[in-house]
Amino acid sequence: MLSENIKNLRKENGMSQEELAAKLNVVRQTVSKWEQNLSVPDSEMLISIAEIFDVSVSQLLGETVETNDTKTELEKISQKLENLNEMIAQKNSRNRRILLVIVAVCLIIIASVMLLFTGIAAVRLFMAFSPSNDIAIIGGADGPTSIMIASTGFEWVGVVVSVLFTVLLILASVYILKKIRK
Repeated sequence: MLSENIKNLRKENGMSQEELAAKLNVVRQTVSKWEQNLSVPDSEMLISIAEIFDVSVSQLLGETVETNDTKTELEKISQKLENLNEMIAQKNSRNRRILLVIVAVCLIIIASVMLLFTGIAAVRLFMAFSPSNDIAIIGGADGPTSIMIASTGFEWVGVVVSVLFTVLLILASVYILKKIRK
């Protein structure tokens, strides 16, 4: 790795082996041996090499330093962007599922309340048409001033609307829950 790093950094900086050797006060063959991995520079020489190429000694000793190839850089950037897009898509998917669960739960609660009111309305409708509650008379039993009270007859509309609305809410909840599972 060190041998490849020295060679790649030298080429990237447009230096020949002779030029690097002159800067380090060594002969060209010494640089050649480093690049061929036949010998290694001592610690003081490593510090000098790192200073010339403006890198840290750990970078010089670490992984292979890639040459500054535009295609390689574009591929790295493209890969990073792809990873970011994937992470954003996963986050949006999780947020969408959470929102759909909340909406489904709210619709189920509303549907439950509507079923309760539909049941109450159905009982009231049944009571309105029962024989004992058909007509009540207020005031005198006969004559033009007597007032008759009967059920309005429109309570069945409320029951039908409540049942239809409740069925629609239940169907919407089922649809949302199916969407969440996909």
